[in-house]
Amino acid sequence: MDDLGEAMTTGRGELLMMGGGNPGHIPEMQALWRQRMRELLEDESAFDSMLADYDQPAGNPGFRRAVAELLNREFGWPLTAANIAITNGGQTAYFFLMNRFAGDFEDGSHRRVLLPLVPEYIGYADQAVSRDLFSARRPKFELIGDHGFKYHIDFDQLDIGDDIAAIAVSRPTNPSSNVLTDDEIFRLSAIAKERGIPLMIDNAYGVPFPGVIFEDVKPVWDENIILTLSLSKLGLPGTRTGIVVAREEIIHEMSAINAIASLANNNIGQALTRPLMESGEILHLSRDVVRPFYQRKSEFALEQLRNALPDDLPWRAHKSEGAFFLWLWFADLPITTRELYQRLKIRKTLIIPGEYFFFGLDTAGWRHRDECLRLSYTQSEDTVRRGIAILAEEVIRAYAEA
Repeated sequence: MDDLGEAMTTGRGELLMMGGGNPGHIPEMQALWRQRMRELLEDESAFDSMLADYDQPAGNPGFRRAVAELLNREFGWPLTAANIAITNGGQTAYFFLMNRFAGDFEDGSHRRVLLPLVPEYIGYADQAVSRDLFSARRPKFELIGDHGFKYHIDFDQLDIGDDIAAIAVSRPTNPSSNVLTDDEIFRLSAIAKERGIPLMIDNAYGVPFPGVIFEDVKPVWDENIILTLSLSKLGLPGTRTGIVVAREEIIHEMSAINAIASLANNNIGQALTRPLMESGEILHLSRDVVRPFYQRKSEFALEQLRNALPDDLPWRAHKSEGAFFLWLWFADLPITTRELYQRLKIRKTLIIPGEYFFFGLDTAGWRHRDECLRLSYTQSEDTVRRGIAILAEEVIRAYAEA
């Protein structure tokens, strides 16, 4: 994170930022946020309330109601404002939720969160306030053509013990861009219901908003599912606005935790987007502005990879199904991607080594985690082109040295 922060601040223009997850600056969305801020400035009551008042610990009642009505209207989910809680970002929501359901308990038991497929979001890895929070499973591999692949859940290896308190997935997944199929989600939901544990779905990139997902999938929620949404990938990461959709007693708990941990939430994201939730425009923006922007960037980055890496090199890119990243796998790479990271850093190019995304399981003897890396494509085309060219040079050199 220190390296990524340097790239975004003091290193801007010098370091090629190919590893971080900052949203791109979409011109149409930036213009919209400026217009919404002007509208708030002209409405003294709304502006003063946004900046000068604490909101309820669960979030602004009007915003929560607008989100519930949007989801009810679009998908028929039986939601009210009592099913919606706001947190200071989606990652905060998962810190609360994971430590709510898992960890050390007063009766001496210890419970864990099942990650049915890794690699998974690096932001979860150190969220435990107690020991050993996660139990993870290796994926199944589907090879696609000469240079593609996709992860799937290996349901035969889930082996859910009595110590599992919840199942957690992200859709699309950061880092791999993997999107669990509707069938995979349905099967996980059925397993969770049977065992009386929640299925938590991190929808920070997904549908219905922000829509950074390139597959046609069905949004899903019921009382056994805890769904989280975020405003960050719409272009508002600085507002730190996470949205939790869950049954009422869980929302009540989230409100209580908010009150203890932070008193109240950030008002700005809720104020900026409430009219878009009420009108449904948020769905049009996600579908017709946000998704095409990132899909074009994904296609451009893949084209640069195909141009830069020799066809006979054993490289594969995970099927690009959403989020902000390409997930690359260099089979039998003579060095680890951590070593590759250091070589690239010397050349002022930042990627993220894959090993950090494989937590919660024993990876001893499994080379795959050391052969993968995450590459971001949200930066300018010039940055992506130059960064991929340097990456290709170093990868080719590593194979040649073996």
